[in-house]
Amino acid sequence: MSVTAAQGFTAGSTAAGLKTTGQSDVAVVINHGPMFSAGAVFTRNRVKAAPVLLSEESLATAHRTGTPITTVALNSGGANACTGAQGMRDAASMAAAAGAAVGAGYEQALVCSTGLIGTLLPMDALTAGIAAAAESAGDSAEHGTGAAQAIMTTDSVHKEAQVSRGGITVGGMAKGAGMLAPQLATMLVVITTDADITHKQAQKAVADAVTTTFNRVDSDACMSTNDTVILLASGASGVKPSQEDITQMVREVSADLARQLVADAEGASHDVHVTVTSATTEDAAEAVAREICRSNLVKAAIFGNDPNWGRIVAAAGCVPEQVAPFSADDLSVTVNGIEVCRGGGVGRDRDLVDMTPREVEIVVDLGAGTASADMWTNDLTHDYVEENSAYSS
Repeated sequence: MSVTAAQGFTAGSTAAGLKTTGQSDVAVVINHGPMFSAGAVFTRNRVKAAPVLLSEESLATAHRTGTPITTVALNSGGANACTGAQGMRDAASMAAAAGAAVGAGYEQALVCSTGLIGTLLPMDALTAGIAAAAESAGDSAEHGTGAAQAIMTTDSVHKEAQVSRGGITVGGMAKGAGMLAPQLATMLVVITTDADITHKQAQKAVADAVTTTFNRVDSDACMSTNDTVILLASGASGVKPSQEDITQMVREVSADLARQLVADAEGASHDVHVTVTSATTEDAAEAVAREICRSNLVKAAIFGNDPNWGRIVAAAGCVPEQVAPFSADDLSVTVNGIEVCRGGGVGRDRDLVDMTPREVEIVVDLGAGTASADMWTNDLTHDYVEENSAYSS
């Protein structure tokens, strides 16, 4: 299960000295074609890292001119965010090194960085690392896993996923364990497919897929400067799928990776799945689910193994009526299968709720319509505070 699962892709990684731990910190994913299509979505934070700005520009040019996207270079150990003109020059140097490694120009490479904001990268080490990672690239699962490990920061495990169907494979890798909030999360994601699709199809597939996957992860309401999700297509399978089929496969891989992000969230002791039903629209359901996911009172209660439904309905009530119309008298809340709130009041005895499992299921019925939406979050723990107060690389 990796970015090398799809035909036509290789990946490599190396330790370039960007991390003080000496662990691998540079990865390269190479598309060998015959197609070189790509799509991507990026952070909506107004403060964007230099690699995001450069990759946005390169991708827009590729879509406008048909330029192939051949390579993605990624590094951990430094975000290259809020680094001014020098940061942009460094991102361009990174793209040039990635392009040169496969005999292409800098405009054919996308770049991603992750780590501490506000620090410049040691470019001699990084560009040498990109060349070394490309030199080491192989198409085995081991090489794909090595790339997934190289982009880790506070992650405790690497994250990979794969789906194969109808002669097509979609594989992917992700990093992320904190600053998890749309749009998107503090994450880097590269997804590959051997489907024969165009730039336009790749863009639609990844844009649609993230809407109900990565953008439904809201661990701590903190949006990163570096979020990037890239889809590369090699066409090596020779299969031309419908837009619906390729989007669904990308969505499945994205959902798997998004769930892995939640499971590895910094300091978390519970993974929380919030489902809002009987809303007037899906947007209304999503707005209520997101408000619940972002409530520190709800998250702290879950950390304390307390099915405090009062905090849940209070969070739901913070959503403006014009966004999510419902009556407080129609609200019902079920926690881990026990309906603790019914018709806006007390339901079954909350002591019946078993809060010991890692996964907590919260279902909120608004009693207002037929639409629904779900999101994932985590509890708020002492470890989360300690880890983020000490983070420096």
